[in-house]
Amino acid sequence: MSGGTTQAGPVSLASLPAGYRALVVGARGGIGAAFVQALQADPRCAAVVGLHRRSSPALDLADEASVAAAAAALAPAGRFHLLVNAAGLLHGPGFQPEKKLGDLHQAQLLATFTANAIGPALLLRHFSPLLDRQRALLVMLSAKVGSIGDNRLGGWYSYRASKAALNMLLATAAIELRRSQPHTVVVALHPGTVSTGLSAPFRGGEIGRPADLATAQMLATLDGLTPADSGAFVAYDGQRLPW
Repeated sequence: MSGGTTQAGPVSLASLPAGYRALVVGARGGIGAAFVQALQADPRCAAVVGLHRRSSPALDLADEASVAAAAAALAPAGRFHLLVNAAGLLHGPGFQPEKKLGDLHQAQLLATFTANAIGPALLLRHFSPLLDRQRALLVMLSAKVGSIGDNRLGGWYSYRASKAALNMLLATAAIELRRSQPHTVVVALHPGTVSTGLSAPFRGGEIGRPADLATAQMLATLDGLTPADSGAFVAYDGQRLPW
């Protein structure tokens, strides 16, 4: 696997065929929007579709009918060579990541798992058939804090657990797709700390990288992946992360 770039700049996905088609879920978020912009700037990319709750077609990860309908609406236009899910939930109105067991409550757990694990599982079900059979990258943004082996600080219960669940879903899907779609690369991708609304309450603006730089690094790493890497948990710079 290749390492990520060190500065923002045009990225061309040379491993994908000329005229490749890309799909970005969560395209209104900071990282999702940066993916859309970077892919639109790649002259080898023929089309970039960005999906979110207000796109056309609309896609709501909390509504399976919405996910299924969006996949059905896009299927006639042709297969995708790159699918990136950049949607995720760390905090929301009325809740922040839990610091202790006493902070756990059902509503936050349900909301976090719906956004970070259940919704992505539905994407796997309904969108994997839309991937190109010769070369495709199916990428879900995960998080290093979802690593059980790397968990040394504790806390952030629902976010950590939902990302760990996402990682298992992807590892399992990679095994199945290796049989039916052997040229599809399925990866859980850690973006690092990026200056977006998700990281803002946690000094993301101070310690994070700009979204365009983070996206350039991630795309450079993705471009170097092969089917042998399918099922991996990787960081933006190509480093393998422990489960």
